Amino acid sequence: HSNHIEAYQLRGEAYFRLGEHDTAVTHFREGLKLDPEHKGCKFGHKAIKALQKKEKRANDALKAGNHEEAIGHWDAAIRLDPTHTAFIKPTLLNIIKSYSALSMHKEAIDTANKHLEMGETLDGLFALGDVQTAAENFEDAVNTFRKAMEFEPNDRQQECQQRLKKAEIALKQSKEKNYYKILGVPRTAPAKEVKKAYRDLALRWHPDKVKEEEKEEAEKKFQDISEAYEVLSDKEMREKYDRGESVFENQGGGHSHNPHGHQQFFRQFQHGGGGGGGGHGGQRMHFRFN
Repeated sequence: HSNHIEAYQLRGEAYFRLGEHDTAVTHFREGLKLDPEHKGCKFGHKAIKALQKKEKRANDALKAGNHEEAIGHWDAAIRLDPTHTAFIKPTLLNIIKSYSALSMHKEAIDTANKHLEMGETLDGLFALGDVQTAAENFEDAVNTFRKAMEFEPNDRQQECQQRLKKAEIALKQSKEKNYYKILGVPRTAPAKEVKKAYRDLALRWHPDKVKEEEKEEAEKKFQDISEAYEVLSDKEMREKYDRGESVFENQGGGHSHNPHGHQQFFRQFQHGGGGGGGGHGGQRMHFRFN
């Protein structure tokens, strides 16, 4: 009888350390059926349920789009047992994604580095490279994805190559005319966000809307804004641009626009013809099984 309970406790603890919490709970419950007051099984069961409760709150907040709240719950779950690596590592990846969604790039990068300090994995390197790209630290992103290419074992070489190429293109474009930067939108921005950014900037820099002394600057900015929108609002042109291909025949020597076309589009915005949508953008516990 006593040996059976000890076996359930040991298995419960082992499954907990592997991150298989539901299986661990099952073993602790089987032990408690034999002795409802068994300290080891009772403590283990209570500890896992406390962690799962915080994890559920985090996941619920994430589903509701509340990334800040989700991060708080995940952080609280991690603090329950800072030695529980099997739980902490995947949870840090979730935290990185939420920081990125909030455009908190420094925090996302710090968290990705923390994840890698616990042991390098492809998922960790991908997460770091992705947030470095989002933060426009393109050289760092290229170096991170090159490191991922050399990681062993690696059954995701194609994925590594795609990420590396994307970062290399972003690095190259950052030294040239960067259409995303001109419109002030991330490379992942949906069409609605691109359109809104164009509308706001066009209203600000339209040559007819500025003082005489700002006209020359406004004309240059308006042309760049229009060119950026022409590319990023066209699915085929945007895909070519994202692949690092030339989108205009004489790329590099400047692109000649029809200003009347852009001004006509701008007037549609003024009269409600487009551009809708979108905004801008406890106590520390350590689980010790006795």
